Order: sequence, then structure tokens, then C-alpha cells
Amino acid sequence: MGEQQRPVAVITGASSGIGLDLAKLFAQGGHDLVLVARNEEALRGVAAECERFGVKAHVLAKDLSDPGAAQEILDELAARGIVVEVLVNNAGFGTHGAFAETKLEEEVGMIQVNIVALIQLTRLFLPGMIARRSGKIMNVASVAGFVPGPYMSVYYATKAFVLSHSVALAQEVKGSGVIVSALCPGPTKTEFQKRAKIAESKLFKKPRSMTSMEVAKAGYEGLMKGKMIVVPGFSNKVIRVASKVMPRGVVARVAGKMNRDR
Repeated sequence: MGEQQRPVAVITGASSGIGLDLAKLFAQGGHDLVLVARNEEALRGVAAECERFGVKAHVLAKDLSDPGAAQEILDELAARGIVVEVLVNNAGFGTHGAFAETKLEEEVGMIQVNIVALIQLTRLFLPGMIARRSGKIMNVASVAGFVPGPYMSVYYATKAFVLSHSVALAQEVKGSGVIVSALCPGPTKTEFQKRAKIAESKLFKKPRSMTSMEVAKAGYEGLMKGKMIVVPGFSNKVIRVASKVMPRGVVARVAGKMNRDR
């Protein structure tokens, strides 16, 4: 196989929302793509859209709730001779409701996708980046990572994990040629809220919600500038600041009110 002509970006959760818009931005930026999600048909549509920019988009239909999926992705790309320059860990979902009443299998599945798969993919691709002294990793966290979140307690905790790990890893790889950036969006108009069953909560009412492209652009530009933490939107920046100065009990009470259904 010949040498790669363009840098390659792997994007998980690429079939819709922020992942889809990030795929478009990386394609416009001259990256070949590896698009990962469960829905192969949707991924093929995204691939066709991105290839209009003159790049190649590979489709990998994988369910990241499967503990073996990350290794399969690495192995398939290695078999094709694809060297990964950018890893975007975007796949994730949320659950909503009182923790004592939510489905345990959904909570555990969310931890697998939001945390375990992200850690697996990062650990598998990072050594190659360090060896080449070139690479970028974007982990999609959330402003939820700054605060405790009643009625979505496990989701908020997974994003706190992602944020903490990303910042720590960014320090570890400083000077190695590898950039690690955590994108921390607030409420965003995507399929996320439908899956989490919170589309009618106060959290997703105007004017707070940003579009997925607004978030994706902020994340893409932040990554390219080497920013460790990217928080798009003024109101979300306020949340970050408030989380530092307000008692955690107060922050949790406010978040709980916002997360409740109308």
C-alpha cells in the first residue's frame, strides 16, 4: 500500500450531531476520515457527504458498548495500513431519571461507551502518535463534567472522568508533539436529548442550546490551536466559573432543578 497522502482522523459517534459536523470540518481541513458508529447506513451517507471535499472516508460500523470494539478498530486500520493522526472520541450517550429507578444495564452500558471505549481507543492509538511525535486527541466531555448532576448522576460523572483524564493526559504528553483537548459543550441541539429522554427539560429550552455545528467549530478550532479545554458559548463559560466558586451542594441543587422534566 502506498504512503498516505493526507492525515487521517478517526471520529467516533460520527453518524449524527457533533460527530457528523466534526467529520465535515476535518474533511474541509484536508483530512481523510475513519467514521465510526453503529449505524452503517447513516455512516455511508456521512462518508458520501464528506468525500465531496476531495478526501477519502472509510466506514467502520462498530458498537462501542462491545468491549472488543476498540481493538477491532485498531486491527482493521493496521491491516489497511492506515496511520491515525487525529483521534476524536465523540461517541457517548446519557440516561435520565432518579438513579434508584434507572435501568442498571443502561447505566453500565453508558460507562462502557463514555469512559471505557474512550480509554481503550486513546491507549491503543497514543503510543504510535508519541513515536511519530505527531498527533491530536479530542475527547468530547461536557460542562456536565464540572458539576454534579442529580437525575443524570452517572452521565455527569462519566464526563467528569473524561475531563479529568484529558487534562492529566495533556500534561503527560506535553512536549511530545501530541495535543490532547477536551471539548466541553453545554446543551446542544442533537439526538442526544431524545435518547436521554430530556428533550423537554428546562436544560434544553432556548436560548441556552447551541447548534451542533457551532460546538463542532469551537472544538475543531480549539484542537488546532492546542487548547487543553474548550468551552463553547458564554453561558457555558459561566457554568464553568460558577462551579469553581459555588459550594458543590448548591451547584448540585441548581443542576437537579435544570435536569428535571417540566
